[in-house]
Amino acid sequence: MKTVLMVAEKPSLAQSIAKILSRGSMSSRKGLNGACSVHEYTGSFMGQSAHFKMTSVCGHVMTLDFIGKYNSWDKVDPAELFSKAPTEKKEANPKLTMVKFLQVEGRGCDCIVLWLDCDKEGENICFEVLDAVLPVMNKPRSTERTIYRAKFSSITDTDICNAMNHLGEPNRNEALSVDARQELDLRIGCAFTRFQTKYFQGKYGNLDSSLISFGPCQTPTLGFCVERHDKIQSFKPETYWVLQAKVNPEKESSLTLDWDRVRVFDREIAQLFLNITKMAKEAKVESVSKKEKVKQRPLALNTVEMLRVASAALGMGPQHAMQIAERLYTQGYISYPRTETTHYPENFDLKGCLRQQANNPYWAETVKALLSEGINRPRKGHDAGDHPPITPMRAATEAELGGDGWRLYEYITRHFIATVSADCKYLQTTISFSIGPERFTYIGKVVTSPGFTEVMPWHSIPLEESLPHCEKGDLFPVGEIKLLEKQTSPPDYLTEAELITLMEKHGIGTDASIPVHINNICQRNYVTVESGRRLKPTNLGIVLVHGYYKIDAELVLPTIRSAVEKQLNLIALGKVNYHQVLEHTLDIFKRKFHYFVDSIAGMDELMEVSFSPLAATGKPLSRCGKCHRFMKYIQAKPSRLHCSHCDDTYSLPQNGTIKLYKELRCPLDDFELVLWSSGSRGKSYPLCPYCYNHPPFRDMKKGMGCNECTHPTCQHSLSMLGIGQCVECENGVLVLDSTSGPKWKMACNKCNVIVHFFENAHKVRVSPETCDLCDAALVDVDFNKAKSPLPGDETQHSGCVFCDPVFQDLVELKHAAMRHPMHRGGQGKRQGRGRGKGRRPGGRLNPKKPKDKMAALAAYFV
Repeated sequence: MKTVLMVAEKPSLAQSIAKILSRGSMSSRKGLNGACSVHEYTGSFMGQSAHFKMTSVCGHVMTLDFIGKYNSWDKVDPAELFSKAPTEKKEANPKLTMVKFLQVEGRGCDCIVLWLDCDKEGENICFEVLDAVLPVMNKPRSTERTIYRAKFSSITDTDICNAMNHLGEPNRNEALSVDARQELDLRIGCAFTRFQTKYFQGKYGNLDSSLISFGPCQTPTLGFCVERHDKIQSFKPETYWVLQAKVNPEKESSLTLDWDRVRVFDREIAQLFLNITKMAKEAKVESVSKKEKVKQRPLALNTVEMLRVASAALGMGPQHAMQIAERLYTQGYISYPRTETTHYPENFDLKGCLRQQANNPYWAETVKALLSEGINRPRKGHDAGDHPPITPMRAATEAELGGDGWRLYEYITRHFIATVSADCKYLQTTISFSIGPERFTYIGKVVTSPGFTEVMPWHSIPLEESLPHCEKGDLFPVGEIKLLEKQTSPPDYLTEAELITLMEKHGIGTDASIPVHINNICQRNYVTVESGRRLKPTNLGIVLVHGYYKIDAELVLPTIRSAVEKQLNLIALGKVNYHQVLEHTLDIFKRKFHYFVDSIAGMDELMEVSFSPLAATGKPLSRCGKCHRFMKYIQAKPSRLHCSHCDDTYSLPQNGTIKLYKELRCPLDDFELVLWSSGSRGKSYPLCPYCYNHPPFRDMKKGMGCNECTHPTCQHSLSMLGIGQCVECENGVLVLDSTSGPKWKMACNKCNVIVHFFENAHKVRVSPETCDLCDAALVDVDFNKAKSPLPGDETQHSGCVFCDPVFQDLVELKHAAMRHPMHRGGQGKRQGRGRGKGRRPGGRLNPKKPKDKMAALAAYFV
């Protein structure tokens, strides 16, 4: 019997697909990485009985990165990143051990069916999976086919079974176009980002952004926002005048007429028209015309339109809306949410999708009427050849989806019903009046057939007062005529919806990447999201764009990226050579980069006007070990210390507070120590600014504080304050926080585990002696006599935190409250218990296993 491995893009998809194909009769188990499950069942494949193993990845298996020294900002000239720097594919998330997991499940399999999402990224992941699995699969006979690709657009029984019966092959060209985009964005983005970040953060202290990033798509996106800002700033309002007339067809009612000249910009001429019309006491009907008009139903829904509506009408950011749409898709509520197509294929089961909605109280009546009277074919839209438009695939209730999930699903469903509904028809009556020599118009609309507006009421024709019955030559008394003074107003800041439209129009990004680029410019503090989801550029965003315009406008204009996107699409179609496109594009940007570096003074002039130099920023905090003058602490992102005398800048840990640490000095370089803290419920540790940036020992890395320093005698080092191996992570050591009294704690120097102990103790010291059972350092504790929890009113005790029964009730495990998920430590996920290794770097290489550590841990922490 053949074994068939099947791989989906997400664990939830694998489960749904396996459930459909096995008709619910599958057995499931967790994979070795803990994140992905394996669903097994027996069935038939290509006319033979087969054993199926359905599993998944978690998005991309591999990611592109530079090799070795080229990842260092300090060792490599950014210009080398364009051609010299070699790249390699690394595991996207090493913790998931995805390659090993795929190889374990793929070993001994005869065939593989790829159920990755059906877009270019999905094709790329197909080949990442194949690279991992093919070497361990059974070798096929010479002509035997072993690789299959399933094409599907929704997680429904029909679509999945149909995909299984019509398996194709993965598309190498589409995968290559993604490889090309990844490499271009990596090389170009890293080169520009590294250069401008180092240049400007080395000069200015209040940029308030930890990274001055450049991206081939991100920067033109920011350019659109700044272009609108510039229009607003340069706008000069003009005064104009409008003639407003009211006529009274009946005693109680009045009609406000629109002036045919619309407006005039000269006050005297406006006054002249007012004087002429005021002489007439009656308005004469010159003509009455009636015309039936149609408001077209919407085109079928694609990604860009969904993101536009989500932002403009539902108040959801594009990234958030996309995440919700993906969740609705994996749960089987809607079809694939990444599509450029607005045209349904001829064989699409529109009635079947509509029937699913027949019982929803919000639109049941409309749906039942459509099913009984017959649906309209949706309008002919654009067929991009990818997926059908976004369509609801099964019924849902507000209770099932809740909150934003329901709001987005409701819109998608209403939009779909509207596409198969009739157009909205209305009768437009235009009455033309003359008051003296001036012409005025009144337009009234009456709906004759609401059509799709029943289900999309926000598109309905507004109700108006009933029009008076009149004929040509009728006279009505004029109620009042007045002159209104108004001013032209500037455009508003771009909304996300308008920005998405501009990005689509100019070919910046894809339907999948547009939300990411918008999110990036917000994260980098280049724009802020104001009320109405309008994007207002910050000072930094404005200066950067103006600087690019000054040096090389093509860096910020959409034209060059649009041309690159076209080349990438040609790779996907197999019409151009992947290597040639890559080489040609990198050559263009390499030349631009060199010109940018040579001309950076142009942007620097703009920066000088808006930002303060490092020397003028920040407050004096700690003394420099070289000149013994005070260094200034710059709090704006990225927080750092700057010595204006030596002109040196020292980076610090982010997302916490920094203060002077008792004016104590580092024994190695005489710099005053500072204390970093993430808050009362988090971690804190001292660090030497110089050692943090220039590791003094071989086994230390840049960015390590005193709690990881291996100095043998310094009173703040790991050697003196380390207690024992972390109970959760592999490499961490629990280090006493000597500043935490009287609420004493020790914290892991790698992850966010915190152990609270010995509250109200007067003193806690780490002893040079170690525990016989677990090799952890012993702790000496002194309590005040009045508050001592020790038996027999004792005030002093020495013992092991893990094994001493006296300390059993005085120890409590917690996880640090981090200010930000980007903190250096892990997320505190349980990765297995500690092995009881000693804390000292020079300790025994093979410490003995603790005899009763697990029992002790259970007693203390569970």
